Amino acid sequence: MKTQHVPVIIVGGSQSGLAASWCLKQRGIEHIVFERNTVANAWRDQRWDSFCLVTPNWQCTLPGFSYSDEYGGQDPDGFMVRDEIIAYIEAYRAHFDPPLQEHTTVHKVSTHELGFEVLAGDKRYLATDVIVASGAYHQPRLPAVAERLPDHVLQLHSSTYRNAEQIPEGDILVVGSGQSGCQIAEDLHLAGRQVHLAVGSAPRAPRRYRGRDVTAWLVDMGHYDITVDDHPLGEAVRHKTNHYMTGRDGGRDIDLRRFAVEGMTLHGRLVGLEDGQLRFDDSMPQNLDAADASAERIKREIDKWIDSNKLQAPPAEPWAPCHQPEGGDSVIKLQADTPRQLSAVIWATGFTSDYPWLDVPAFDEQQQISHWRGCSRKVDGLWVLGLPWMVTWGSGRFSGVGRDAEYIAARISERNRQLQVSSL
Repeated sequence: MKTQHVPVIIVGGSQSGLAASWCLKQRGIEHIVFERNTVANAWRDQRWDSFCLVTPNWQCTLPGFSYSDEYGGQDPDGFMVRDEIIAYIEAYRAHFDPPLQEHTTVHKVSTHELGFEVLAGDKRYLATDVIVASGAYHQPRLPAVAERLPDHVLQLHSSTYRNAEQIPEGDILVVGSGQSGCQIAEDLHLAGRQVHLAVGSAPRAPRRYRGRDVTAWLVDMGHYDITVDDHPLGEAVRHKTNHYMTGRDGGRDIDLRRFAVEGMTLHGRLVGLEDGQLRFDDSMPQNLDAADASAERIKREIDKWIDSNKLQAPPAEPWAPCHQPEGGDSVIKLQADTPRQLSAVIWATGFTSDYPWLDVPAFDEQQQISHWRGCSRKVDGLWVLGLPWMVTWGSGRFSGVGRDAEYIAARISERNRQLQVSSL
C-alpha cells in the first residue's frame, strides 16, 4: 500500500468539509477532502421531496460564496428547496475546485508519530491534522417499540420518507414534533392523508412578526452570535430541540392546533405498545401550551428590542389559540383490516452520531467528540466541524459553518508554524 503525506485531511465533503477546504486553500495549506459518496449526498438522499430550509436564503453564507453575492441567488428572502440546496453546494464546489476525492471511504484514522495515519480507499496517508466534517446525523435513532410493530405497518425513518405516494392507504402516525416531524406531518396533511402526530416537547417559533421574518430580528438582536460558553444552558444546549416552523410556500408558522381543527389527530408522547394498541400519555395539551409559550417569548423579546432601540415597526399582532384539544391518554389500534387502519409509522426521532473509523481517544462519556470551538480537547491536531451548536446556533448550518471553518484554518496555520519552528 502506497503512503502519501498530506498536511491536512478532511473527512466529509458536504458544506462543512467544503468550507474547511476553502479556508485552507486561501491560506495555501495543502489538504485532501475525502467523501465516501458524493457532494451533498445527505441533502440528496436523506430529505423528503418537499424539504426546504427554515432559515432565509440570505443566511446561506458559505465562506467565499454567499447566496446573494458570489452565488447570485435571486430570492434572498425565500427558502431553498432540496434540489436548490444541492445546486448551491455543487456550485460552491465548482467555484473553487477543492482537492476532493468522492466515492472514497475513510476506513480508519489512528494516531501516528507524525500525527495521524489515515486509511482511505486503497491508500495510506500520513497527516499532521485531521478535520472531522462528517456531520452528526449518522444512524437513525428508533425507539425499542419499533421492533414490536406488526408487519403490515410500514415503518420509515424521517431520513427515508419521500412523499405521501410511497405510503399505502390508511392512517399514518408521525412520532416526533421537532422540525422534521412537524414538516412531514404537514406534508402528509396537505396531501389529504389522515395523520396522527405524537407531540413532544419541541418549542415552536413564529415565522414573521411585526413586518419582518423573525430570523432577521434575531440576527439584529445578536441571538445567533451567542456562543456555547455564554449560553445559559452551556454545552447542554447542543441537545436542545430546535424550534419548529417552515419555509414552505414562502414561509409560515406551523400551528398544530390549526392542523387539529382541519382533521389531524394529535396525541401525547408515545409510551408503549400493549394489547395490540399504541399508547400515548396525556402530555399533548401541555406540550402545545409550552410550544406556544416559546413563540410568545420570542415575540416579547422582539418587542423589547424594538422599544429599546426606538425602531419603527408595525404594531404587534394579537394571537390566540384557535383550538383547545382534549387531554387524556389515547391509543391507536394496530389490528389489520379495521376501519381507519394504521398503515405506516414515520419515526422523526433523530439520529445518533457514529465514528467507527475514528480510532483515537477523542471521545467523552457520551461517545461524542470532546472539543472546544472544534479543537479536540484530547488529541492534538484533531478538529471537528459542522456539528450543531459547536460554537453558536449556526455552527451546523450554512449561516455559521464558515466562521467556524475560518477559526479552525487559522489555528491549523498557527500550529503548523509552531511545528516547523520546533523542528528547526
